[in-house]
Amino acid sequence: MTPTFPAYWKQGQDVDRQQFPARQSLPDEAVSDRAHINRRDMLKLGAAALGTGAFLTGCASDFGTSPSYLTAVLEQKNHNTVYHWVDIVLQQTRDQRVAPPRAAYNYAAPMVAGFLAANAIIGRYEEPFGIGRGPKGADPEAAYGAAFAAAAAENFQQPFIFERKTFLNRIPDGAAKTLGAEWGRRVGLEIVRMRTRDGAEPNKVDYYLGRYPRRDDQVNWDPTSAAYGVQTGPRISSYGRGLYPGFGHIKPWTLRHTGQFRPEPFYDPASPEFAEDYDLIRQIGGAKSTMRTEDQSEIALFWEDGPWGITPPGHFLFIAVQVLQSRGFDFLDTARAFALLGMTQCDAAINSWDSKYHHDILRPSTAIRTRSAAFGNPDKRIVEDAGWESFIPTPNFPSYTSGHSTFGAAGTEMTALLLGTDNVTFSHESPDQVGWPQIVGARRTWTSLSQAAEENGWSRLYGGVHWRLDHTAAMKAGRQIAQQAFETMFQRKV
Repeated sequence: MTPTFPAYWKQGQDVDRQQFPARQSLPDEAVSDRAHINRRDMLKLGAAALGTGAFLTGCASDFGTSPSYLTAVLEQKNHNTVYHWVDIVLQQTRDQRVAPPRAAYNYAAPMVAGFLAANAIIGRYEEPFGIGRGPKGADPEAAYGAAFAAAAAENFQQPFIFERKTFLNRIPDGAAKTLGAEWGRRVGLEIVRMRTRDGAEPNKVDYYLGRYPRRDDQVNWDPTSAAYGVQTGPRISSYGRGLYPGFGHIKPWTLRHTGQFRPEPFYDPASPEFAEDYDLIRQIGGAKSTMRTEDQSEIALFWEDGPWGITPPGHFLFIAVQVLQSRGFDFLDTARAFALLGMTQCDAAINSWDSKYHHDILRPSTAIRTRSAAFGNPDKRIVEDAGWESFIPTPNFPSYTSGHSTFGAAGTEMTALLLGTDNVTFSHESPDQVGWPQIVGARRTWTSLSQAAEENGWSRLYGGVHWRLDHTAAMKAGRQIAQQAFETMFQRKV
C-alpha cells in the first residue's frame, strides 16, 4: 500500500511556496531558527510515525544491499550524493509500481531541482529557471539532497522523511549544512510551484476529455486489455480509452512545444511497406512463433521493463549510472548530467504519448486478429489469424510511436553526448527480474550505447506489441530531443 501524503507536509509546502522569493536569490544571512524548528519537528513526526507503521513501505534500501538498484552496477568508490538520490527514486518507482510515462515525469523535477540548488551555490552553469544565486558558504551537496527530496515528495506523494534524515546525518553539522539544506528545500519547492499547473495527471488516468479526436478508419486503435472485443451499449458508450491520453499535453522541459518532433503519419495500410511490417510482426512477435530465435525471445523479456520495476526510463538512468561513474565527472557535472537525462526522459514520454493519441494507431494484435480484411492490401501475406497473441502483454494504449524506443534513443543519445562518444562497452543483468523467470541470471553485453537502444526498441517487435515504424520513428524523435536539450540547456558559463 502506498503511504498517503501527510496533511502537515502539504500545509508546510503551501506556506513555503508563498514565502519563496520567486526568481530571486536567497539572502546570504544565516538561516533563521525556523529552519531548525522545522527539521526538529519533522524528525519528531518521523519518530512518531514509527509507532504507527506509517511511511515504512516507502523507505529506500541502502546502497550495498540487494534491493538497491545501483548496487549491481556502481562501484563503492564512485558512490556520491547524486547516485544516492537516483537510487532512491528508482526504488520508489518499483515500490509504487509507477507506469513508464509517469515514472519519466517523476524522475525529472527532483533531478532538475537538485542540480539547480547546487549550481546556484557553485555557479558553474547557466540555467533558464531564474533561481538566482545561492547563499555564500552553503554546502551544495546538502542543498542537492534537500531540493531533490522536496520535489520528489510532490511527484511521488511520499514524504521521504527517513531518506532525508539519513542523508543529512552523513553531512557534518554546521552553518554550511544548515544553509545548504534550507536553500535546497526552498529551491525544490520553487520547482514544485513552477510545475504545479503543467498539465500532469494522477497515475493511470484514462479520460480523453476531447484532447485528441479519435480516428474512425481501418487503422484506429481499439482496447487490448480486459475490454478487448467488448461491444458498447446504451449504458456504456465506450471502452476505447487507453492509458494517459492527456500525457502529450504536459508542459515539456526542453521542447519548444509538445508536438515539436511529432513524427509523420503512419503507413497507408494498403501499402507494400505496411505489408512488410505486418508480416514481420506476425512471424516473429507471436506467442507461438517458430521464427523468433532464443536470443530474440530473451531480448523481448530482458527489456520488457513493466510497471513492477524501474520502467524503461529508469533502465536508461541505470545505464547512465553504469557508464558515467568512472569518467571524471565531479559532483556538479554529475548533477547536471542527470538533470539533462531526467528532463529528456520526461520529454520523451510527452513526445511519444502525443504521437500515440494524435495518430491513434492500432496494435499488431488487433490488426492480425480482426482487421486484415479491412486494410484493402493486395499482398497475400496480409492474412487474419484470430488466435494470434503477442509474445509479451500488449499495452492498452495506441501503438505509434514506441515509448520504449523514444526513451532508449533519448537516454543513450544524451549519455553519449555527455561522454563525447557512443563507443562504450558495458553489460548487466536486467534490473528487474520478477516478471520473467526466464531471464534470471541472463547478462547481456553491448559495444555501444546506440546498440543497447536499438536492441531495446527491437525487443518490442520480438514481443509482438509494436510495428517496425513505431520503433524507427521513435528513435529519430528521441535523438532529436536529446540533441536539442544538450545544445540549449545548462551551458557552462564563460
